[in-house]
Amino acid sequence: MRRAATAAVIATVLVATAGCNTREKEEATPTPTQASPSSTATADVSEHESGPQSPILYGLEVPKGATQLGPLVRYRSNRLIAAYKPELDVAVAKQEALEQQKLQDQAEEDGTTVPTPTPSESETPGTRPSDDTFSLLEDPPSPDVTISLMRIDGSPTEVLRRMIAQVNAVLPGADLADDDLAQFCSAKDTRIVSCNVTARGLTEGDRDIRITITVDPGDVVTRTARVASQLNPSMAVKVEYVGDPRAGQVPSDDDDASVPQDVKGEDTSGLIWPRMDVAAPISSPQLDGWTVPATATTILSGRRPQFVALSTDRVRVADSIAQEYTERLGTPVKDVVEDLNEISTTYRVTAKNGATATATFVLSGRGSYVMIFYTPRATS
Repeated sequence: MRRAATAAVIATVLVATAGCNTREKEEATPTPTQASPSSTATADVSEHESGPQSPILYGLEVPKGATQLGPLVRYRSNRLIAAYKPELDVAVAKQEALEQQKLQDQAEEDGTTVPTPTPSESETPGTRPSDDTFSLLEDPPSPDVTISLMRIDGSPTEVLRRMIAQVNAVLPGADLADDDLAQFCSAKDTRIVSCNVTARGLTEGDRDIRITITVDPGDVVTRTARVASQLNPSMAVKVEYVGDPRAGQVPSDDDDASVPQDVKGEDTSGLIWPRMDVAAPISSPQLDGWTVPATATTILSGRRPQFVALSTDRVRVADSIAQEYTERLGTPVKDVVEDLNEISTTYRVTAKNGATATATFVLSGRGSYVMIFYTPRATS
């Protein structure tokens, strides 16, 4: 079934002005990116958008007033890979032994000697992703990390409150306040600089998960919006299964959980969202100073956390960007997931200075995407 889905994906892809005033409480119409002397027009990203109520995981969904850019980012955590690595090693050893036996039998039949195995050449990105890393297992483990990258087009206050209400519905024990953003947002002179909502708990199906929501309004000091954000805040929603890795692979009905579409009452924090006057130039350095290659289009970015979402016209280009970015920091570890109607190739690396990077190349029915996340070395 996985193979059929993979073939379908590959076939589809190959064929296929404001000052410093606050944002209004009402749902606002998306504001087009304003031009500035140092910026150029951004690309039309509408074909990469998913609207409200698009599913994320465990019942969570894109809230009203927000738009998801690109597909969900889904990959296996290091914990999950480590849990299934012994089984994979056994399966690989059996396969190699079987292939060696076949060579031996053929050599005896032909009266020749078995050729000496030679080291395989270094892998280079091809026109399609590699097979699932765990394809030799009868039931390869499904990703346990999911990330949705969104642009907030409506009222940021109401969008964040809706997401908090969703967390309370998915994690009954979270009991987060959905009427006081001051509990989650940092501000300067009452203007929000960044927001972080984190909750861990058990779902109705006893899944031990952690949900992290971050919102980046842009550079408050210079009033410059992030690249491709259309002068609006960027939001990232990360959902991680943090319980026993194997237990998390057992089927559950948690995705059927019902979440509220709206929240009652008003926010009492008194915090306001700063307006951004101009958009950062599309050529602006991203992440750790890296510049997006001309072969890719930035569809969203953020600095808290540091991420950039890209789309490309070619599979080979997307894979190369993901791999080459991580290779700047060291030797990345690669994991491929064939899941549903997508194939995700994730490269992860930890630099000598402690910084980490994760770059996921996603081949989906809508095209090829690269989602890169960079975390600087922690300083304390």
